[in-house]
Amino acid sequence: MAWFKRTEKGIQTATEDKKDVPKGLWYKSPTGKIIDQDELAKNLWVSPDDDFHVRIGSKEYFEILFDNNEFKELDAKMTSKDPLHFVDTKKYSDRLKEANDKTGLKDAVRTAVGKSKGKDLVVCCMDFAFIGGSMGAVVGEKIARGIDYSIKNKVPFLMISKSGGARMMEAAYSLMQLAKTSAKLAQLAEAKIPYISLCTDPTTGGTTASYAMLGDINIGEPGALIGFAGPRVVKDTTGKDLPEGFQTSEFLLEHGFLDFITHRKELKDKVNLYLDLILNEDVR
Repeated sequence: MAWFKRTEKGIQTATEDKKDVPKGLWYKSPTGKIIDQDELAKNLWVSPDDDFHVRIGSKEYFEILFDNNEFKELDAKMTSKDPLHFVDTKKYSDRLKEANDKTGLKDAVRTAVGKSKGKDLVVCCMDFAFIGGSMGAVVGEKIARGIDYSIKNKVPFLMISKSGGARMMEAAYSLMQLAKTSAKLAQLAEAKIPYISLCTDPTTGGTTASYAMLGDINIGEPGALIGFAGPRVVKDTTGKDLPEGFQTSEFLLEHGFLDFITHRKELKDKVNLYLDLILNEDVR
Protein backbone atom coordinates (compact mmCIF):
# COMPACT_ATOMS: atom_id res chain seq x y z
CA MET A 1 0.00 0.00 0.00
CA ALA A 2 1.39 3.41 -0.99
CA TRP A 3 2.37 5.65 1.91
CA PHE A 4 0.96 8.68 0.09
CA LYS A 5 -2.43 9.11 -1.55
CA ARG A 6 -3.70 12.20 -3.27
CA THR A 7 -6.87 13.27 -1.47
CA GLU A 8 -7.92 15.70 -4.17
CA LYS A 9 -8.12 14.92 -7.84
CA GLY A 10 -7.68 17.22 -10.79
CA ILE A 11 -5.11 19.52 -9.15
CA GLN A 12 -3.56 21.79 -11.79
CA THR A 13 -0.54 24.05 -11.24
CA ALA A 14 0.10 26.98 -13.52
CA THR A 15 3.31 26.57 -15.55
CA GLU A 16 4.85 29.74 -14.15
CA ASP A 17 4.34 28.43 -10.60
CA LYS A 18 6.07 25.07 -11.15
CA LYS A 19 9.34 24.72 -9.24
CA ASP A 20 11.65 23.22 -11.86
CA VAL A 21 15.34 22.69 -11.14
CA PRO A 22 17.26 25.43 -12.98
CA LYS A 23 19.22 24.24 -16.01
CA GLY A 24 22.99 24.44 -15.83
CA LEU A 25 23.14 24.22 -12.05
CA TRP A 26 25.89 21.61 -12.22
CA TYR A 27 28.71 20.94 -14.65
CA LYS A 28 30.15 17.50 -15.39
CA SER A 29 33.68 17.47 -16.77
CA PRO A 30 34.83 14.84 -19.32
CA THR A 31 36.53 12.92 -16.52
CA GLY A 32 33.22 12.64 -14.67
CA LYS A 33 33.86 15.27 -12.01
CA ILE A 34 30.79 17.30 -11.04
CA ILE A 35 30.95 20.89 -9.85
CA ASP A 36 28.45 23.59 -9.03
CA GLN A 37 28.25 26.21 -11.79
CA ASP A 38 28.76 29.10 -9.37
CA GLU A 39 31.89 27.46 -7.95
CA LEU A 40 33.10 26.80 -11.48
CA ALA A 41 32.73 30.49 -12.37
CA LYS A 42 34.61 31.54 -9.22
CA ASN A 43 37.40 29.16 -10.27
CA LEU A 44 37.61 30.86 -13.71
CA TRP A 45 35.72 27.98 -15.33
CA VAL A 46 38.38 25.43 -14.41
CA SER A 47 37.24 22.22 -12.72
CA PRO A 48 39.07 22.15 -9.35
CA ASP A 49 39.13 18.35 -9.09
CA ASP A 50 40.74 17.53 -12.44
CA ASP A 51 41.94 20.97 -13.68
CA PHE A 52 39.83 20.64 -16.84
CA HIS A 53 39.52 23.99 -18.66
CA VAL A 54 35.89 24.47 -19.68
CA ARG A 55 35.30 26.30 -22.95
CA ILE A 56 34.46 29.95 -22.36
CA GLY A 57 33.88 32.94 -24.62
CA SER A 58 34.92 36.54 -25.03
CA LYS A 59 32.77 37.72 -22.12
CA GLU A 60 34.66 35.51 -19.67
CA TYR A 61 38.12 36.19 -21.13
CA PHE A 62 37.52 39.94 -20.97
CA GLU A 63 36.55 39.55 -17.31
CA ILE A 64 39.80 37.68 -16.66
CA LEU A 65 42.14 39.99 -18.57
CA PHE A 66 40.85 43.55 -18.17
CA ASP A 67 41.21 45.44 -14.89
CA ASN A 68 37.78 45.66 -13.19
CA ASN A 69 36.27 44.27 -16.42
CA GLU A 70 36.46 47.76 -17.93
CA PHE A 71 37.08 47.98 -21.67
CA LYS A 72 35.97 49.62 -24.90
CA GLU A 73 34.68 47.29 -27.59
CA LEU A 74 35.80 48.04 -31.14
CA ASP A 75 33.59 47.52 -34.22
CA ALA A 76 30.86 46.10 -32.00
CA LYS A 77 28.07 46.34 -34.59
CA MET A 78 29.84 44.70 -37.54
CA THR A 79 27.84 41.75 -38.90
CA SER A 80 28.23 39.15 -41.66
CA LYS A 81 26.35 39.25 -44.94
CA ASP A 82 25.44 36.45 -47.35
CA PRO A 83 27.07 37.53 -50.64
CA LEU A 84 26.92 34.03 -52.15
CA HIS A 85 23.30 33.38 -51.06
CA PHE A 86 24.61 30.09 -49.71
CA VAL A 87 22.20 27.26 -48.89
CA ASP A 88 22.95 23.81 -47.50
CA THR A 89 20.38 22.27 -45.16
CA LYS A 90 19.26 25.85 -44.53
CA LYS A 91 20.06 29.36 -45.70
CA TYR A 92 23.28 30.92 -44.41
CA SER A 93 21.33 34.10 -43.64
CA ASP A 94 19.05 32.02 -41.39
CA ARG A 95 22.08 30.47 -39.65
CA LEU A 96 23.45 33.93 -38.93
CA LYS A 97 20.14 35.06 -37.44
CA GLU A 98 19.83 31.91 -35.33
CA ALA A 99 23.39 32.28 -34.02
CA ASN A 100 22.75 35.92 -33.16
CA ASP A 101 19.48 35.12 -31.38
CA LYS A 102 21.01 32.21 -29.47
CA THR A 103 24.26 33.84 -28.37
CA GLY A 104 23.58 37.58 -28.46
CA LEU A 105 26.81 37.91 -30.45
CA LYS A 106 27.16 39.72 -33.78
CA ASP A 107 29.81 37.30 -35.07
CA ALA A 108 32.50 34.85 -33.98
CA VAL A 109 35.01 37.41 -32.68
CA ARG A 110 34.97 40.45 -30.41
CA THR A 111 37.71 43.06 -30.13
CA ALA A 112 38.27 45.28 -27.10
CA VAL A 113 40.86 47.63 -25.66
CA GLY A 114 41.37 48.31 -21.97
CA LYS A 115 43.83 48.26 -19.09
CA SER A 116 45.43 44.97 -18.08
CA LYS A 117 47.55 45.32 -14.93
CA GLY A 118 47.51 49.06 -15.53
CA LYS A 119 48.62 49.15 -19.18
CA ASP A 120 46.64 49.25 -22.42
CA LEU A 121 46.05 45.97 -24.25
CA VAL A 122 44.05 45.12 -27.37
CA VAL A 123 42.35 41.73 -27.09
CA CYS A 124 40.72 39.95 -30.03
CA CYS A 125 38.77 36.95 -28.73
CA MET A 126 36.87 34.33 -30.72
CA ASP A 127 33.56 32.81 -29.62
CA PHE A 128 33.03 29.14 -30.47
CA ALA A 129 29.32 29.47 -29.68
CA PHE A 130 28.83 31.50 -32.88
CA ILE A 131 28.82 28.94 -35.72
CA GLY A 132 31.74 27.04 -34.22
CA GLY A 133 33.97 30.10 -34.07
CA SER A 134 34.26 29.86 -37.85
CA MET A 135 36.35 32.45 -39.63
CA GLY A 136 34.39 34.55 -42.11
CA ALA A 137 34.95 37.97 -43.66
CA VAL A 138 33.79 39.80 -40.53
CA VAL A 139 36.16 37.82 -38.31
CA GLY A 140 39.09 38.69 -40.56
CA GLU A 141 38.07 42.34 -40.82
CA LYS A 142 37.64 42.78 -37.07
CA ILE A 143 41.02 41.20 -36.40
CA ALA A 144 42.60 43.43 -39.07
CA ARG A 145 41.02 46.54 -37.56
CA GLY A 146 42.14 45.47 -34.09
CA ILE A 147 45.71 45.21 -35.39
CA ASP A 148 45.34 48.64 -37.05
CA TYR A 149 44.28 50.07 -33.67
CA SER A 150 47.35 48.50 -32.05
CA ILE A 151 49.66 49.98 -34.69
CA LYS A 152 48.09 53.44 -34.56
CA ASN A 153 48.13 53.62 -30.76
CA LYS A 154 51.24 51.49 -30.16
CA VAL A 155 49.36 49.04 -27.96
CA PRO A 156 50.30 45.32 -27.62
CA PHE A 157 47.96 42.85 -29.33
CA LEU A 158 46.58 39.59 -27.88
CA MET A 159 44.67 37.12 -30.06
CA ILE A 160 42.60 34.41 -28.37
CA SER A 161 41.72 31.70 -30.90
CA LYS A 162 38.89 29.22 -30.50
CA SER A 163 37.69 28.05 -33.88
CA GLY A 164 36.65 25.20 -36.13
CA GLY A 165 38.37 26.90 -39.05
CA ALA A 166 37.19 28.70 -42.18
CA ARG A 167 33.47 29.39 -42.65
CA MET A 168 32.49 27.28 -45.65
CA MET A 169 29.34 29.34 -46.28
CA GLU A 170 31.57 32.21 -47.39
CA ALA A 171 33.89 30.06 -49.55
CA ALA A 172 36.85 32.07 -50.94
CA TYR A 173 35.80 35.16 -48.95
CA SER A 174 36.64 33.17 -45.83
CA LEU A 175 39.94 31.80 -47.16
CA MET A 176 41.06 35.32 -48.08
CA GLN A 177 41.12 36.15 -44.37
CA LEU A 178 44.16 33.90 -43.84
CA ALA A 179 46.30 36.10 -46.08
CA LYS A 180 44.66 39.31 -44.87
CA THR A 181 45.29 38.74 -41.17
CA SER A 182 48.80 37.39 -41.80
CA ALA A 183 49.68 40.53 -43.79
CA LYS A 184 48.35 42.73 -41.00
CA LEU A 185 50.44 40.85 -38.45
CA ALA A 186 53.50 41.47 -40.63
CA GLN A 187 52.72 45.20 -40.40
CA LEU A 188 52.41 44.85 -36.61
CA ALA A 189 55.85 43.20 -36.51
CA GLU A 190 57.34 45.98 -38.65
CA ALA A 191 55.98 48.50 -36.13
CA LYS A 192 57.75 46.47 -33.38
CA ILE A 193 54.54 46.02 -31.41
CA PRO A 194 54.27 42.72 -29.48
CA TYR A 195 51.77 40.07 -30.54
CA ILE A 196 50.83 37.21 -28.23
CA SER A 197 48.71 34.35 -29.55
CA LEU A 198 46.68 32.22 -27.13
CA CYS A 199 45.34 28.96 -28.56
CA THR A 200 42.37 27.54 -26.68
CA ASP A 201 40.17 24.49 -27.22
CA PRO A 202 39.73 24.03 -30.15
CA THR A 203 42.07 25.93 -32.48
CA THR A 204 41.88 24.24 -35.87
CA GLY A 205 41.76 24.71 -39.64
CA GLY A 206 42.50 28.03 -41.29
CA THR A 207 42.81 29.75 -37.92
CA THR A 208 45.78 27.56 -37.04
CA ALA A 209 47.17 28.03 -40.56
CA SER A 210 47.25 31.80 -40.14
CA TYR A 211 47.18 34.15 -37.16
CA ALA A 212 47.03 31.56 -34.38
CA MET A 213 50.61 30.39 -35.03
CA LEU A 214 52.20 33.74 -35.88
CA GLY A 215 52.63 35.19 -32.41
CA ASP A 216 55.89 36.58 -31.05
CA ILE A 217 54.94 34.19 -28.27
CA ASN A 218 52.50 31.34 -28.85
CA ILE A 219 50.81 29.96 -25.76
CA GLY A 220 48.08 27.39 -25.19
CA GLU A 221 45.65 26.43 -22.47
CA PRO A 222 46.13 23.03 -20.82
CA GLY A 223 44.60 20.16 -22.79
CA ALA A 224 43.46 22.32 -25.72
CA LEU A 225 43.03 20.70 -29.14
CA ILE A 226 45.31 22.56 -31.58
CA GLY A 227 45.94 21.50 -35.17
CA PHE A 228 45.00 21.94 -38.81
CA ALA A 229 42.97 18.82 -39.64
CA GLY A 230 41.40 16.97 -36.72
CA PRO A 231 42.85 13.72 -35.33
CA ARG A 232 40.19 11.57 -37.03
CA VAL A 233 40.93 13.08 -40.46
CA VAL A 234 44.69 12.73 -39.95
CA LYS A 235 44.31 9.09 -38.94
CA ASP A 236 42.03 8.27 -41.88
CA THR A 237 44.37 10.04 -44.31
CA THR A 238 47.65 8.55 -43.08
CA GLY A 239 46.25 5.16 -42.13
CA LYS A 240 48.39 5.19 -39.00
CA ASP A 241 47.63 5.18 -35.31
CA LEU A 242 48.34 8.54 -33.72
CA PRO A 243 50.53 9.11 -30.65
CA GLU A 244 48.78 9.49 -27.31
CA GLY A 245 47.75 13.07 -26.69
CA PHE A 246 48.18 13.98 -30.37
CA GLN A 247 47.37 17.66 -31.09
CA THR A 248 46.96 18.63 -27.44
CA SER A 249 48.74 21.69 -26.07
CA GLU A 250 51.15 19.42 -24.23
CA PHE A 251 52.01 17.51 -27.44
CA LEU A 252 52.60 20.74 -29.37
CA LEU A 253 54.77 22.20 -26.60
CA GLU A 254 56.92 19.06 -26.62
CA HIS A 255 57.34 19.32 -30.41
CA GLY A 256 58.15 23.02 -30.48
CA PHE A 257 54.91 24.50 -31.84
CA LEU A 258 54.11 26.35 -28.60
CA ASP A 259 56.33 28.40 -26.34
CA PHE A 260 54.34 27.96 -23.14
CA ILE A 261 51.22 26.41 -21.66
CA THR A 262 49.46 28.84 -19.37
CA HIS A 263 46.87 27.93 -16.76
CA ARG A 264 43.81 30.18 -16.90
CA LYS A 265 44.35 31.34 -13.31
CA GLU A 266 47.77 32.66 -14.33
CA LEU A 267 46.75 34.01 -17.74
CA LYS A 268 46.60 37.70 -16.89
CA ASP A 269 49.90 37.67 -15.00
CA LYS A 270 51.70 35.59 -17.62
CA VAL A 271 50.51 37.64 -20.63
CA ASN A 272 51.66 40.85 -19.00
CA LEU A 273 54.94 39.28 -17.89
CA TYR A 274 55.70 38.24 -21.48
CA LEU A 275 54.85 41.75 -22.71
CA ASP A 276 57.11 43.38 -20.11
CA LEU A 277 59.98 41.08 -21.09
CA ILE A 278 59.50 41.65 -24.84
CA LEU A 279 59.35 45.43 -24.34
CA ASN A 280 62.26 45.38 -21.86
CA GLU A 281 60.15 47.18 -19.26
CA ASP A 282 59.91 46.78 -15.50
CA VAL A 283 57.99 43.62 -14.60
CA ARG A 284 54.61 44.44 -13.14
